[in-house]
Amino acid sequence: MLTLASKLKRDDGLKGSRASATASDSTRRVSVRDRLLVKDEGYYQGGKFQFETEVPDAYNMVPPKVRCLTRIWHPNITETGEICLSLLREHSIDGTGWAPTRTLKDVVWGLNSLFTDLLNFDDPLNIEAAEHHLRDKEDFRNKVEDYIKRYAR
Repeated sequence: MLTLASKLKRDDGLKGSRASATASDSTRRVSVRDRLLVKDEGYYQGGKFQFETEVPDAYNMVPPKVRCLTRIWHPNITETGEICLSLLREHSIDGTGWAPTRTLKDVVWGLNSLFTDLLNFDDPLNIEAAEHHLRDKEDFRNKVEDYIKRYAR
């Protein structure tokens, strides 16, 4: 599982000294990179996917910005790392978007759900990957495995 929350807690003590030397209070951000290890389930089992999380000063009134740094073939993650996850949206029509009551732990669980709850393609970001899965699940699995071997070990 992603250790983002604990890493952010560790880095919090360093944030003040590092930020004051490099940026004004209005532009200071915390950026954390960590890995999500997918265990023994689903298409992405055995993969190690690195994410970068940028926590803005206005957190938790606004969501953190999260990018996948590992190239992946996924209906809700583009090959350039953009992520479609409703809880990362500041304004969401369905009411599942970001709220000040959400935490980084919710983000971690949301990212994890992208690898375990793959069957919901109502709003894919990577349309080509979603159509590939619907058209030929076995070929989709083969492409995912190829990406894991090449980029996520």
